[in-house]
Amino acid sequence: MLRGAGLRVTRPRVAVLGAVHAHPHADTDSIIGAVRRDLPKVSHQAVYDSLHTLTAAGLVRRIQPSGSVARYESRVGDNHHHIVCRSCGTIADADCAAGEAPCLTASDDRGFSIDEAEVIYWGLCPDCSTTQSS
Repeated sequence: MLRGAGLRVTRPRVAVLGAVHAHPHADTDSIIGAVRRDLPKVSHQAVYDSLHTLTAAGLVRRIQPSGSVARYESRVGDNHHHIVCRSCGTIADADCAAGEAPCLTASDDRGFSIDEAEVIYWGLCPDCSTTQSS
């Protein structure tokens, strides 16, 4: 994947990419922890730099729901959306409501050439819903 994106293959990049694939929607601290299980001496800066490079290359996607720290995922290129639990903060993927990304058609595009939409649904996850109703 790294070579295909024209990037040098380094141990930190491989470890960060693996951590993002293994832990969808993980924050930076969680990714650092996962990477350090394989590379105990990797620096925070190496992980931050790798995340920045991988995001710029389109190999990972950075999301930041309101009130949350940045999170990273490996699902890229399909303009999917997210569902966030208001109680515990769990994040899940949500495909577009119907067909071919209808959310890319704004009621008034104001002359913009729109190529991506970011929709975040908010609510309670099944666990928190059950807890609050009991």
